[in-house]
Amino acid sequence: MRPDELRSHQWYGTDGLRSFSHRARTRQLGYLPEEHLGKPVIAVLNTWSDINPCHVHLRDRAQAVKRGVWQAGGFPLEFPVSTLSETFQKPTPMLYRNLLAMETEELLRSYPVDGAVLLGGCDKTTPALLMGAASADLPSVFVPAGPMLPGHWRNEVLGSGTDMWKYWDDKRAGLIGDCELAELESGLARSPGHCMTMGTASTLTAAAEALGVTVPGASSIPAVDSGHDRMAAASGIRIVELVHQDVKLSRLLTREAYEDAVATVLALGGSTNAVIHLIAMAGRSGVRLTLDDFDRIARTVPVLANLRPGGQYLMEDFHFAGGLPAFLARLTDVLHLDRPTVAHDTLREQLAGATVHNPEVIRPRDRPLADEGGVAVLRGNLCPDGAVIKHIAAEPQLLRHTGPAVVFDDYRTMQRTINDAALGITADHVLVLRGSGPIGGPGMPEYGMLPIPDHLLKQGVRDMVRISDARMSGTSYGACVLHIAPESYVGGPLALVRTGDLITLDVEARSLHLDVSDEELARRRAAWTPPPARYGRGYGALYSEQITQADTGCDFAFLARDGEVPDPYAG
Repeated sequence: MRPDELRSHQWYGTDGLRSFSHRARTRQLGYLPEEHLGKPVIAVLNTWSDINPCHVHLRDRAQAVKRGVWQAGGFPLEFPVSTLSETFQKPTPMLYRNLLAMETEELLRSYPVDGAVLLGGCDKTTPALLMGAASADLPSVFVPAGPMLPGHWRNEVLGSGTDMWKYWDDKRAGLIGDCELAELESGLARSPGHCMTMGTASTLTAAAEALGVTVPGASSIPAVDSGHDRMAAASGIRIVELVHQDVKLSRLLTREAYEDAVATVLALGGSTNAVIHLIAMAGRSGVRLTLDDFDRIARTVPVLANLRPGGQYLMEDFHFAGGLPAFLARLTDVLHLDRPTVAHDTLREQLAGATVHNPEVIRPRDRPLADEGGVAVLRGNLCPDGAVIKHIAAEPQLLRHTGPAVVFDDYRTMQRTINDAALGITADHVLVLRGSGPIGGPGMPEYGMLPIPDHLLKQGVRDMVRISDARMSGTSYGACVLHIAPESYVGGPLALVRTGDLITLDVEARSLHLDVSDEELARRRAAWTPPPARYGRGYGALYSEQITQADTGCDFAFLARDGEVPDPYAG
């Protein structure tokens, strides 16, 4: 690409007053003309923050990216963007995923940018950055934040999230005390980086690599490994080459790429949250991805990643077993190998020579962890638009279960009353939480792994059927039916369930059924009153007015629809 063909040329290369002003202001920044004129301008979008432990190292990684851009003859400019910290942001960073997507899109469109490197990894940042970049449609490379080091406690290797839930239940059951819990606090998460289990962060960064928007092997490199620095620099080099070749994201993010990402997620036994995010990401790429696509593909791929919470190992083990290239090499019969990636002309070329070094971590096809993909899509009168369950992380005897409902109208009520002996909760009951969906949550928080009552934990019960319109952490486990659509807050059937109603879950039949007659449900619906709006003003009001339901990706309607957006006139 010639210098006058670069998008940034509109800002810097013409003879008008505005270009004179842009060049003068760049001198104000301290740059020489030869440092930037005629070179690809690369935006380095950084989600670093002091309060985001998953991204606390990205300030340094941005420098490595810039080093690569300079070496390749580009001009890097770092842009701070919203940080979505799964650990701290309330009520949930899912409420703000679309805000970061908007910021990403509009920043790339409104500045003199020819390409972008996107630094993220904590759960919502990966889809948000890629949604915005897909809408802006510039050459882009994603740099995953990388998993943290394995946790340690006494003689045990810990997985963040997964072992937090486990040992918290042990504390409630009286199996460990305050001293052990204090030790666990210091050993559970001991370095920068996102969760090192196959939670949402690892699932979504693996999906990004499967989509072809990272350099090969990027998604599993531990955050503090020197290889992570090298990967960031390589990404900076590569983005300059992509700009010169005019390889926009729309060339990469095709239906075939999204189907391969779905297959990857399912074969990894990945997070249920990926269902929502990939549907939203695909929509921004003009690809209609549905729950039926997930269910169809799930029946064609086995689970080969022996990773927590559904398996045994952690992400560092996966990385040294060969990472995603070796993993995908086990799935070549179901992948679209002739599509391009940011690093190669074809995925086939990218996977050539990839080798599995530990078949216990990345299982062979004849010895899978499960015969079908790790997420099942359910239908029935309780979820007419669908629901999901990560069945490989549930106790097998609960995958076909009928039991009476115990209904909680909201999360706070559930927290306050779950241990109330008057409820008479047994292991056979079905715990139901409503008011926790996209609008009701608000933001569809990770409330779906409802706690088991203390008295049952003390009896040794570690799993129950739990149903909600919420999400759950990708690091969690259990027979949790999630993402019920439409949600209760807008009048979905979940709003009509009463304590004592029988509910039948049958994962093999892909069914979730409320055993109440249609006539009785009609009577209940006639008596149902819509709850008041959550927000009277501000971003929350915009969110509530525009958010779509879980089965369509929880994007904003005005962002998900078709329509042209012109490039700005730079003057």
